[in-house]
Amino acid sequence: MSYSLKGKKIWVAGGNGMVGSAIIRRLSAENPSDVLTISSKELDLRNQTATQKWIHENKPDAVFMAAAKVGGIHANNTYPAQFLYDNLMMAANVIHESYKAGVEKLLFLGSSCIYPKMAPQPIAEDSLMTGPLEPTNSAYAVAKISGVYLCETYRREYGADFISAMPTNLYGPGDNYHPQNSHVIPGLIRRAHEAKENGAETLSVWGSGTPRREFLNADDCADALVHVMKHYSDAETINIGSGTDMTIADLARMICEVVGFEGELVFDSSKPDGTPRKLMSGAKLQALGWSPNINLKDGLTAAYADFRSRV
Repeated sequence: MSYSLKGKKIWVAGGNGMVGSAIIRRLSAENPSDVLTISSKELDLRNQTATQKWIHENKPDAVFMAAAKVGGIHANNTYPAQFLYDNLMMAANVIHESYKAGVEKLLFLGSSCIYPKMAPQPIAEDSLMTGPLEPTNSAYAVAKISGVYLCETYRREYGADFISAMPTNLYGPGDNYHPQNSHVIPGLIRRAHEAKENGAETLSVWGSGTPRREFLNADDCADALVHVMKHYSDAETINIGSGTDMTIADLARMICEVVGFEGELVFDSSKPDGTPRKLMSGAKLQALGWSPNINLKDGLTAAYADFRSRV
């Protein structure tokens, strides 16, 4: 089935974040009647009463649920209660109140970390809940799995056209470059830049460097999400990825090349590796006629420029 966004009032929850802002940029080509967004300071999505009031007052036709508390391995491992509670409450409130307000279609953004740690590669959508999660981000994963099942059950019980998508590891303009709580790409960009500026001879990389990861630019992700919103309607989630992966060591070398750091990489095996490999199957997304446009080297170059503009 096809769903047109033309002339629709669309709410991008989390519109100030990296993915949300990319979705807003992409939506301009769809000619919506309005694109709504509101900051977390103005609306706390963990608060059911406030969320209900805002949705019923603004009456969106479609919702992209991109709001989330996110972070890398360190943040997930250090603040598991916050990651579980915040993401669980936001998902429940937005999904439930969207249903009550008569939203026509909702797309919930999950994460590739919801899949079992040792899932067969590439990871197909039906791998969900077939094995233990990666312990370092299990709290975040449980919250996201709950959002997926909320969409599935609201579809089954109420007939709501609510769907969920699982983006892979994302990076791009507006990323979080925090020295401790960032994801791998922005964290490495920051540390490589600081090592170059300080004239350091080595750069420490967390873990062994052997885990393999898949990466997708946020603007490619936004394009895929809009495509999915328009052309997908099913209870099962759909993966959003690039279809290729690489080792963390090779990623670090590419980032050093982009940044201009020429020192030696030192791998800190005292830090956790996380899941050994996480490559998602893109068969369902490819069948819908979508593929990425931004190669990793170009995307990293733009990400480094974004970082330089904000430090």
